[in-house]
Amino acid sequence: MRSYLKKYLPAQETIRNNPWLRPFQSSLLHPRLWHLNRHSAAGAVATGLFCGLIPGPLQMIGAALAAVKFRINLPLALLVTLYTNPFTIVPLYLVAYQLGRLLTGDSAGFVAPPEFSVTAFAAWTEAMQAWMLVVAKPLALGLVALASALSASGYMATRAAWRLYLIKAWRRRRQRLA
Repeated sequence: MRSYLKKYLPAQETIRNNPWLRPFQSSLLHPRLWHLNRHSAAGAVATGLFCGLIPGPLQMIGAALAAVKFRINLPLALLVTLYTNPFTIVPLYLVAYQLGRLLTGDSAGFVAPPEFSVTAFAAWTEAMQAWMLVVAKPLALGLVALASALSASGYMATRAAWRLYLIKAWRRRRQRLA
């Protein structure tokens, strides 16, 4: 698996020669960012799952910054953020909103956004702002809670899967030697 991944990872010379990445060379060329072991993989999965719920196009930037800060596998952290895509983002945000409502004790039910009206655009804009303020608190709390839960479960699942792989490899080696 490592040889398969190494085919697609950029070489250190590519990073060193890229003028856009030159200011970040000392951070991006740290060996722990590119090494794949059970600690860096589990941390990268947890970071990618957490940062995947960051709104907007900041997911990969957040994952990259966290990977550099915590010295975990950078490519894997970036790859894992892709679980949020145009097909999954709406259901994930709905789950986060419902989780936030549950955590805040809000029992009012789903608040539908105001209907768009071209003729009363100013009134619609004000109604939309009011709706966003009502939805913001449960959504923000739910996003943090869901991201934390996904991150923790991803970390534990990765550690468990890696451990199972090592146990099976160890048993295969013992059977070959016996």
